[in-house]
Parts: sequence; C-alpha cells; structure tokens
Amino acid sequence: MEDKIRVEITNEENAAVVDFRTASLSDSEGIVSVSKRIKEYVENNHPKKVIFDFGNVKFFSSQVLGLLLEIRAKLKPYNGEVMISQINPQLHRVFKITNLDRVFRFFPDKQSAVEAASAG
Repeated sequence: MEDKIRVEITNEENAAVVDFRTASLSDSEGIVSVSKRIKEYVENNHPKKVIFDFGNVKFFSSQVLGLLLEIRAKLKPYNGEVMISQINPQLHRVFKITNLDRVFRFFPDKQSAVEAASAG
C-alpha cells in the first residue's frame, strides 16, 4: 500500500532533511506510517540535526506536532536538534499559540537551515 503522505528523507551536509511532498498532513494512518519511517531513519543514522521542510504543506494535524516533539526527544541524548524550514505563516501561528516556537528554530528556506546546521 502506498503512503497517503509522501515524504523524502535525505542527508545534506550535516543534517537529515525531511521534505514533506504532500499539501495536507492530516491522514492519521499516513502520519503514523511516515512517523515510523522518520524514527527508523533517526535511530539508524543518528543525525545531529533534522530539518523538517514544510514548503509544500498547507495544513497539518496536531499529530505532526507530536512527531516533531518525538524526534526532538530522540535527538536529545546526543544534543541533536530539530529545525523547521519554509513553514507558511498560518501554520507558524500554531507553533506560537502552543509556545513551540520557543522549542524549535525556524528558517525561511531549506538552504538557510542546512547552512545553519553546518555552522553548528
């Protein structure tokens, strides 16, 4: 069965980049499937930084916030960091309302996030 939520995970310089290729991240089954893939990638590769690129995303459910927090917890033992790039202003408001804008670093585009990850 093909995932309803498309995601590409790549390694760029010193960071893993999770690029969501779907406009809506609301399908519960799809989020669970993608979450499993991302967690396995993190467990197998131990990236220091994980960049979630939301450039294609117009909507997401609260499950996505849970995924971001789970990945952050997996990175914490080795001082890793979750970074977020290219999120639209409406979705960014969700982070502000929940005070998660203080937990994650945000970047206007993927390239600036990759550069920041490389800089340390």
